[in-house]
Amino acid sequence: MTPRPPALTKADFEALSEFRYQLRRFLRFSEDAAQAEGLTPQQYQLLLHVRGFPGRDWATIGELAERLQTQQHGVVALVARCVAAGLVTREPGETDRRQVIVRVTPEGEKSLRRLAQRHRTELQALSDVFQVAHISAFNDRG
Repeated sequence: MTPRPPALTKADFEALSEFRYQLRRFLRFSEDAAQAEGLTPQQYQLLLHVRGFPGRDWATIGELAERLQTQQHGVVALVARCVAAGLVTREPGETDRRQVIVRVTPEGEKSLRRLAQRHRTELQALSDVFQVAHISAFNDRG
């Protein structure tokens, strides 16, 4: 029989609330920073996930759909808008021509670097807050 988890305390609710608040503040910062750079938040996220894909500097539509937690047809439309804006290129896969490989252009890279630097600075400022707001509700209290 699985042991019953400990009851949530007022402190647990406060920690969860603080975490969600700080997370939402960061997301709002991210949205505003992207728009100030002339990008939509979705364009910034796409650039980030292409450039930040583990082990390589490109990604497929399917991989981006997973990273963005959205449907592939939505990513196809987003990639098309980014291609039109000069932010990314797309090309058929080398081994599977049905795959579409997305790469960041030099212009996209410039915008991405500026935004990523701003995000890193903001995350460094929030790191203490996130450590303090560690969710004790998920820790064992024995």
